[in-house]
Amino acid sequence: MAYIRKVKTASGATAVQIAHKHKGQITKIIHIGSAHNDEELQLLLAIAQKRLRENQLELFPEAKSSLRLSIKRSYSDLLWRTLQKQYHQLGFDQLGDEVFKALCIARIVEPTSKLDSLRVLADLGVPPIDRNKLYRCLVKAANLDYRRIISQACFDHVQGNSITLLLYDVTTLYFEIQEEDDYRKSGLSKERRLEPQIIIGMLVDQNGFPLGLHSFEGNKAETKTLLPVIEAFQAQHKLSKVTIVADAAMLSATNLEELSKAGYTYIVGSRLHKVPYDIAEYQKKGELRDQQIITMQQENYRVIYQYRAKRAALDHRNIEKQVSKAQKALNGQIPATKMKFLSVTAKSKQLNLKLVDKAKALAGIKGYVTNLDISDEKVIEYYHQLFQIEATFRMAKSDLRARPIYHQNRDAIEAHLTIVLAA
Repeated sequence: MAYIRKVKTASGATAVQIAHKHKGQITKIIHIGSAHNDEELQLLLAIAQKRLRENQLELFPEAKSSLRLSIKRSYSDLLWRTLQKQYHQLGFDQLGDEVFKALCIARIVEPTSKLDSLRVLADLGVPPIDRNKLYRCLVKAANLDYRRIISQACFDHVQGNSITLLLYDVTTLYFEIQEEDDYRKSGLSKERRLEPQIIIGMLVDQNGFPLGLHSFEGNKAETKTLLPVIEAFQAQHKLSKVTIVADAAMLSATNLEELSKAGYTYIVGSRLHKVPYDIAEYQKKGELRDQQIITMQQENYRVIYQYRAKRAALDHRNIEKQVSKAQKALNGQIPATKMKFLSVTAKSKQLNLKLVDKAKALAGIKGYVTNLDISDEKVIEYYHQLFQIEATFRMAKSDLRARPIYHQNRDAIEAHLTIVLAA
């Protein structure tokens, strides 16, 4: 059987409970609540009666309580305190800027404009922040170089002195404007957009944890971003014996030479513009086997080529799609726009079979350049850690909505990037 009981608590309140008894023993107790006055007690007893009767139909209408409940205010205090704790654990509180901290937390909770962040903060229960303080915070973040302090805190957090592998890559962030200036320029967009943009170069550790961020003009060549970022990192942290990992976009003779001079080892993706001689010799004798590695030793570095059957299957599918598209253009089914395997002149257009054969010969092959004295397999394993920085960029762009950028002046733009980095 089940019945309602009232029990006095240590605080003097009256607890209302539903007790279940079997063969004289209480087997289960459901606590309804504790009342501090008669009105609360009657309300809890009514709730207990309803729970006890469950879905039974009432013969008589239930008496209404005179007690009225209303929500005066709601806010996410637990979320605020949790994110604030993480902010402090990372060492960002050394900035001593409560407004900056609030903007970073607001960016995580609901990425929106800086002005609309005041609404987000109000929902978190944060005391109102004057909008002028918000704008002054952006100027202060740029003038006092908050990013350097945050980068140092990140470095300390991951015990940076023990770092042996640094991952580097770039991305682009576009602006909701049409006119360029000396900083925001149209260039090669990662998202194939035409708006003015800036280039972001980022360093992370091998787990994808951000260690540094730099911005460049939107039309700057990617190969020219690597050295300034590495030099700034070295100047701040004085690290040696670190391996830099970057994709093929960073491959240039100047970059490799300067990295070697600075005492760094490196692993950089290699662009294949033609079939390497050693691979061509293998292909004459027969097909490459899955996971096969071919190495070419140069004076100061070595080039590692690996063939993967899975990658080759994907490459062949893409080649067939491009050939099919080019064939449709030749047949007049679609416009003859710029296509990889279509050669167009003023008088004729034709399928570039030589280029198709070359693409098929390179299918499944990936190259890596390194001056690191470790096994070929380990070089490839380290290179594939670049997915970590790609994930970091996706998080910044999607979860934190780093773009589009609406700020106009350089200080505000840099402050925006610093907030995204900290978030």
